[in-house]
Amino acid sequence: MKGAIYALWHRELVRFMRDRSRLTGSLMQPIIFYLMFSGALYGSFKPYGMDYSVYFFTGTLAMITMFTAIFSTITVIEDRKEGFLQGVLISPVPRSSIALGKILGSATLSFGLAAIFLALAPFTGIDMSWDRVLPTLGVLALLSIAVAGLGFSLAWVMDSTAGYHGIMMLFLMPMLMMSGAFFPIEDAHWLISWVRHVNPMTYGVGALRHALQGEAPGCPTFTVCLIGAAMFAVAMFALGTFVVTRRRARDAI
Repeated sequence: MKGAIYALWHRELVRFMRDRSRLTGSLMQPIIFYLMFSGALYGSFKPYGMDYSVYFFTGTLAMITMFTAIFSTITVIEDRKEGFLQGVLISPVPRSSIALGKILGSATLSFGLAAIFLALAPFTGIDMSWDRVLPTLGVLALLSIAVAGLGFSLAWVMDSTAGYHGIMMLFLMPMLMMSGAFFPIEDAHWLISWVRHVNPMTYGVGALRHALQGEAPGCPTFTVCLIGAAMFAVAMFALGTFVVTRRRARDAI
């Protein structure tokens, strides 16, 4: 069981690192977003009195974890088409081990790329003392597992990469944008303001702000955000395990 989990985890890492276009896209796309948004709104938009480059830095960390999970969990669809997934499914390995190996692989990639970007925080004026770095890394780990589990669950039930990208733009991107990652939304239209309370990404982004910036105006308390992020991670991992353990005829296709 442990060998199967490690093999799937290691395969995800090696596969991702060897695909330079996927690696470059996962890291550079959020960085480009950060430079464009922070540069365009510099001096003209100061949420809660802080520079937008500081405010959006936390949102970019969340964006990196989500984008990396999206790109890495596409391999589930590719593995099904190439026949690798069918070989794994007929092996004596418990299906829960398949979910754990794939989710941990994607989460490790998400966490690693976000940690690389986190090292750039001092250039934006954010304090990088250890009492902030360590909690931030812990929250990033939770958020990475959550979005990896979500991406894996969606990819498992999809048959095409085009369909997966369509669901991503329809479902995952609004989750990120309505979490407060890009701009404050507590004073938005009542419908958007209501959605943010049930959006699990809101608590992940809020926990990141508390951990990295020491405060998170417009967000629930750090304890509430941390509990919300932990519940999000547990729920998405459970969902990933559930969709894998369901035996359906399409798994043999």
